[in-house]
Amino acid sequence: MTMAPAKRHSSIQNYSREHHFALLLCWKIKQGLAKGITPERIKKYSDWFYQHHLRPHFDAEEKYMYPVLGDNNAMVQQALADHRALVELFTGTTNAGDSLPFIQDMLEKHIRFEERILFNEIQQVATAVQMQQMEEMHQSDSFEDNTEDVFWD
Repeated sequence: MTMAPAKRHSSIQNYSREHHFALLLCWKIKQGLAKGITPERIKKYSDWFYQHHLRPHFDAEEKYMYPVLGDNNAMVQQALADHRALVELFTGTTNAGDSLPFIQDMLEKHIRFEERILFNEIQQVATAVQMQQMEEMHQSDSFEDNTEDVFWD
């Protein structure tokens, strides 16, 4: 049984759109590894993506979305733990060949959790003012990819 995509309130759509690009990062990592691309090349791209897209995305979620449910909410605690683990995977000193499969797997699972569970809960309990604030405070620019080395093609 497949789940139909959740209907997103316009206030949350930018966050979900960014998730789409992060899932593409997961796909690119998987493609690169399957094609035998050196882990250093893949990691260089994933580090760029982390700095330019994921880190600002995590910050916006933590500042504008998660407070709707509060710090003591179990789902928020899980999401924050995922963010911390992902930051460690991206910025840690682990060998790129070792960290990339974990980045790909964990990021994909984290996004699925947010899209299928956490965002639905936030959307249900957020006030109109909170929804408006989420939208106003996180206006996504159009996505610009780094096409310097398209190892995934």
